[in-house]
Amino acid sequence: MSQSRIPGFRIAGIATGVPARAVDNLDPTLGFDPVEVRKVVAMAGVRERRVSAATTTSADLCFEAATALLQRLGWAPDSVTGLVFVTQTPDHFLPSTACLLQHRLGLPDDCAAFDVGLGCSGYPYGLYVAAAMLRGGGHRRILMLHGETPTHFVDPQDHATTLLFGDSGSATALELAEGPAQAGHFCLHTDGSGAQGLILRGGAFRDRDPANPRHRFLEMDGAAIFNFTIKRVPPLIQESLAFAGLAVDDIGAYVFHQSNRFIMKHLMKKCALPEARVPMTLEDMGNGGGPSVAVTITRRIAPPVDGTLRLMLVGYGVGLSWASAVVPIDPATVLLHLDVPGA
Repeated sequence: MSQSRIPGFRIAGIATGVPARAVDNLDPTLGFDPVEVRKVVAMAGVRERRVSAATTTSADLCFEAATALLQRLGWAPDSVTGLVFVTQTPDHFLPSTACLLQHRLGLPDDCAAFDVGLGCSGYPYGLYVAAAMLRGGGHRRILMLHGETPTHFVDPQDHATTLLFGDSGSATALELAEGPAQAGHFCLHTDGSGAQGLILRGGAFRDRDPANPRHRFLEMDGAAIFNFTIKRVPPLIQESLAFAGLAVDDIGAYVFHQSNRFIMKHLMKKCALPEARVPMTLEDMGNGGGPSVAVTITRRIAPPVDGTLRLMLVGYGVGLSWASAVVPIDPATVLLHLDVPGA
């Protein structure tokens, strides 16, 4: 069982960036049957989605978020010696998009920079990697960027995916704690036997030029993903609480990957989570993949006035992969959200 307790770091800040363009799912010009659209909107909970321009990448959204965060924190770029970029929508197959972001952000050449290819579970996984790097020595400040542009790989004719996904980017700044700090607790899981449930089959090296044009777009088995989620996520929440030595009411907010309102309501009920402690951003953001965890934090959560606020961050989906992070934020933690014009 992959459980890790990592002490002595703090989250200095989180910034998120989304395209300023909002698409209304009930807009009749989208060409879908209005009756079917209303059914999808009612179940998934997505009325509006943030959709990026064809030339905007997840790296662009993360760059905007990281630039704003560094400025707000007053961190000099050359003080950052680690850059972790979590995405399944990179700029290129190679080089690693993290290398491009290291250059764009003006980070020093002694900055360790690399990509992590995870989607829905990517935010807690990315925090784990960054925190482990800090505690491993040699780093004092690390940026963990997590971005996705799923609107670029959905089939425009498939309302099950087109009406669900939105684009977003995030930047999370982590630093060594100077004094006593609460630890982060991480639980990480994988089951690749369910990979077919959410997959983009074509375009990479298994099938560079697929004969079936549908394989150029995301394919989702909604029933399989629902069954996976309700089977795996409730035990993950219980495991995370037990590992951290906490009760349900000790967590200030349960921040889920914004998958689907019906699924999230089911999880709340099954896990007996107070609805007021499970914030949502689905209605006007869409399912932004893994970065939706960060977007929900910056749009729905305020730092505590004093002491610390414990958050449980939960990601689950493509892979299949699911993970949690129980982490504290403090009164000095910067939380910043941007609507990026023209993105």
